[in-house]
Amino acid sequence: MREHKQGAQAYMQAVLDRLTAIRDCEADAIERAATAIADAIANGGMIFLFGTGHSHMLAEEGHFRAGGFAAVCPVLSSGLMLHESAVLSSRLERTSGVGPAVLARYQPTARDVLVIFSNSGVNTVPVETAQEAKRIGMTVIAVVSKEYAARIAPGPAGVKLADIADIVLDNHGIAGDALVPLDGEEMRVGPLSTIAGAFLLNAALAEAACLLQARGITPPVFISANMPGAAEHNARLIEQYRTRNPHF
Repeated sequence: MREHKQGAQAYMQAVLDRLTAIRDCEADAIERAATAIADAIANGGMIFLFGTGHSHMLAEEGHFRAGGFAAVCPVLSSGLMLHESAVLSSRLERTSGVGPAVLARYQPTARDVLVIFSNSGVNTVPVETAQEAKRIGMTVIAVVSKEYAARIAPGPAGVKLADIADIVLDNHGIAGDALVPLDGEEMRVGPLSTIAGAFLLNAALAEAACLLQARGITPPVFISANMPGAAEHNARLIEQYRTRNPHF
């Protein structure tokens, strides 16, 4: 086995440090996000998740998985993802009018919550999607790097995602996302935002489940397909939320 582990150890330590910072610094914001999520589910609403580029993976993170909410629905558009053309997706996420059009497919209501993942929090599509959600009356939760956003100017909308959102969860990332500097180079490796975004999302969902239980409401949570009784349990949840989630 190769003895030199400097890059791996540096990355893992940097990630652990930032996850610890999230635990220690974001508890109040997570509680607020969880309360908004629990309120929406208790009132028959949905939790929509949206992100462009690599952040779209966080929209899928909460969708149709063991221990996840059936009331969670990803907001997806293939042009804003990476599998068809990464270059095109980067251009589209800076194009005005795209975000509200994508969101409209899901027919969101004022009862619903929209969680937007955008590491920098300045690109046109996330910002305009948040603005459209606010116009509808949705609660908007932003998952961003506050440090990154502070280092760059807003886009054409003139505002940043964190300026629009009702609740902001800081992923405690750095400008540029990658954490580990390379010796003799200006480049860094080891991005944080996906790990930190999933950490924040699942923390808020776990807290929301506990809040629902405290109200006497059984959380609509999927069971792993390999567990006893899962097929029947999950089928009931899919039927309950099918009309509001086009990805079932």
